[in-house]
Amino acid sequence: MVGAMANNGRIRSAFPVTNGSKDLTPNSAPASTTGSEYGPVEFTREDVETLLNERIKYKSKFNYKERCENMMDYIKRLRLCIRWFQELELDYAFEQEKLKNALELNEKHCTDMEVSLKNKEEELNMIIEELRKNFESVQVQLAREQTEKLAANDSLGKEKEARISVEKAQAGLTEELGKAQGDLQTANQRIQSVNDMYKLLQEYNSSLQLYNSKLQGDLDEAHETIKRGEKERTAIIENIGNLKGQFSALQDQLAVSKASQEDIMKQKGELVNEISSLKVELQQVKDDRDRHLVEVKTLQTEATKYNDFKDAITELETTCSSQSTQIRQLQDRLVSSERRLQVSDLSTFEKMNEYEDQKQSIIDLKSRVEEAELKLVEGEKLRKKLHNTILELKGNIRVFCRVRPLLPGENNGDEGKTISYPTSLEALGRGIDLMQNAQKHAFTFDKVFAPTASQEDVFTEISQLVQSALDGYKVCIFAYGQTGSGKTYTMMGRPGNPEEKGLIPRCLEQIFETRQSLRSQGWKYELQVSMLEIYNETIRDLLSTNKEAVRTDNGVSPQKHAIKHDASGNTHVAELTILDVKSSREVSFLLDHAARNRSVGKTQMNEQSSRSHFVFTLRISGVNESTEQQVQGVLNLIDLAGSERLSKSGSTGDRLKETQAINKSLSSLGDVIFALAKKEDHVPFRNSKLTYLLQPCLGGDAKTLMFVNIAPESSSTGESLCSLRFAARVNACEIGTPRRQTNIKPLENRLSLG
Repeated sequence: MVGAMANNGRIRSAFPVTNGSKDLTPNSAPASTTGSEYGPVEFTREDVETLLNERIKYKSKFNYKERCENMMDYIKRLRLCIRWFQELELDYAFEQEKLKNALELNEKHCTDMEVSLKNKEEELNMIIEELRKNFESVQVQLAREQTEKLAANDSLGKEKEARISVEKAQAGLTEELGKAQGDLQTANQRIQSVNDMYKLLQEYNSSLQLYNSKLQGDLDEAHETIKRGEKERTAIIENIGNLKGQFSALQDQLAVSKASQEDIMKQKGELVNEISSLKVELQQVKDDRDRHLVEVKTLQTEATKYNDFKDAITELETTCSSQSTQIRQLQDRLVSSERRLQVSDLSTFEKMNEYEDQKQSIIDLKSRVEEAELKLVEGEKLRKKLHNTILELKGNIRVFCRVRPLLPGENNGDEGKTISYPTSLEALGRGIDLMQNAQKHAFTFDKVFAPTASQEDVFTEISQLVQSALDGYKVCIFAYGQTGSGKTYTMMGRPGNPEEKGLIPRCLEQIFETRQSLRSQGWKYELQVSMLEIYNETIRDLLSTNKEAVRTDNGVSPQKHAIKHDASGNTHVAELTILDVKSSREVSFLLDHAARNRSVGKTQMNEQSSRSHFVFTLRISGVNESTEQQVQGVLNLIDLAGSERLSKSGSTGDRLKETQAINKSLSSLGDVIFALAKKEDHVPFRNSKLTYLLQPCLGGDAKTLMFVNIAPESSSTGESLCSLRFAARVNACEIGTPRRQTNIKPLENRLSLG
């Protein structure tokens, strides 16, 4: 019986016995069943035949107990043998199924091989046909060469004649040799002058070292200035808080004063109305009194004539006296009302004065607040400038962190649970805290943008860095993060919405506007643009007009774009399309063209996922006609493809290959950053096309900024933590002090990446 495969895939020998790690020979006794309840027992052919042919011997035919025990032992061994056969049968079935699958795979492989062989055969037939054509052309060329050979024989005679003339010329060369010796003496004198120049350069180098030590002293002073600025900023913020408190208290007092003034004005109006009504009543009473006095006089004159009207006169006098009393009362009320009116006018005047004083104090407080805020803005600008200067002197890579807003359908409560922003003075606007498994991870970067930050806010922070490209520096800005974290939105923006333009369009607008404004100072700039993508470790030219050169069916570009670095730190990409641009509108058109050619795909994490690394390069060549100074700047804006986990993205087929290539290149980028952070002698830039292309930006004299983009939902916490840790390592890397590229030589053209 032949060997079989066990369930775990190992090869089993023909009926070996594993008990005691010994093999049974054909003359050996049957396998013992001792320990068969605790471990597997295997049988050989001889064991099975021995077991089947075994005859049980008994000491006594009538000892049934012994016969039962021997029979039970024999039955147990038979059961073990049967069980082993059943397991072996299962192993055979499993092995048979496995062999069927392998056979199907081999048949499929053979089919693929037959197809590929047919394709190869067709290719070979085409090659043979081409070789035949080449053979015919070679025959024609051979006949032509024979004709040329005859002509060469004719020319040989002419060469002999020419040799004679050469000998004559040799004599002339001897004379020129003497002249050359004289020139050699002149060259020796020039070498002496070069040596003198070398000594001068050594002296200049020593002066540069002194200047470097002075810069270090200035750096220490800058540190102290930053500390003083931080203290002044703290005091200004406290002063602003106190002024805001005073301002709110004065506003409350002003509101109370306005309310009391309105009440007084209402009382004044009521008193004025009451006084006017009292004056009317008083006038009426006076008229009644005069009329009654006239009547009294008339009655008195008539009383002498008519004593009968004496009672009426008495009644009229009583009425007149009562009316006089009423008049006096009304006069008293009028006097008191006038006094109250005077008092109310006085209080109103005092309230108006108090209102004007408070209004003036509020204006003063507003001006003080504006001055304090202006000082705060200037202090922040000074802090940023000193911070950038320190970073440039250190040579660190700057890192900005941006958290995208929650998308429709995502849990709105997740951000408050997973991501928070510290409010302390040291970490305000620069810190971010990530909560994972009830553990807080704190990070600090050069700038942190909350989800409420607009595209304009983000661009404002990098505008000075973009300006450096016009000043002759190499500038590199790249976006890093997981799939769906907002990298492409940060770099490109949303098409058709001017308010949501990304960094690339805004950078171009600033460069063209600045170029226009610098013309008055004598500067003229020439701009060249190139765009490429790295897809599955293959470089594609996104500006190529040949569609077949951009992409083929199998996703591999037929053109080989080799990357080369020269001694000056510039990078050349062979066969890459480079175009001169005159306006931002031309660049926008080229960006749209590149976006249509770029590789995108749909995954479970992103509807429009970038499946390649996009590199936009703007090369700037400037010359000042008045000073004859020339500058060479490079602006590299890079949108990296997003890292993703296969368990979340659900990538299969081509998407799976793309994901593997993306993760491999990003892993190589991490190895480069890790080596730079540890200051190792060897940095593995050549491990991927991406890192080799970025070598001048990561290990040269460029100003480099990385955006780390974060998704706020809790399901992405693990990827966000990995991205933040990677960004912290990047922030700690020192790549060297940026160097401005200025010269007086003609500028080289056709360079794609600085």
